[in-house]
Amino acid sequence: MYIRKVFVMIAVIQRVSSGEVKIHGKSRGRIGAGLVILLGVAEDDETHDADWLAEKIVGLRVFEDDQEKMNLSIKDVDGKALVISQFTLLADYKRGRRPGFIKAAKPDKAVPLYEHFMDQLWIKDIQVEQGEFGAEMQVQIINEGPVTMVLDSTVKYPR
Repeated sequence: MYIRKVFVMIAVIQRVSSGEVKIHGKSRGRIGAGLVILLGVAEDDETHDADWLAEKIVGLRVFEDDQEKMNLSIKDVDGKALVISQFTLLADYKRGRRPGFIKAAKPDKAVPLYEHFMDQLWIKDIQVEQGEFGAEMQVQIINEGPVTMVLDSTVKYPR
């Protein structure tokens, strides 16, 4: 019997000309052209969710070719990725006005999956910069297009 996952790993990706993350005013990670990826890990996520999402993101054709059509992937343009942990993507806001975050994975589970996701990008020859899990960060993004997409691992499961 199939049980549908309600909260899943989610990524907000933005095509950028530059992105930078700072902690206490000091640069922690910086990229030029590429993707800024905000990644939220849910409590019931597993490595296959991170694997699938990384594979999907690397293959997404969101960069323009010479005819100004979104026809190129991050690999095609030799782009880089800036990955930021973002537990607030798992917010439950159905009741009341204060969002709840009980479906977001706790650090002991989320950190290894966050790192596994970034490892999968490296394995696919994408240079990765990152924020710091759990830190208060300032993220500067120059979004190109603008192109922003939300992906989650539910699409690989039947609905």
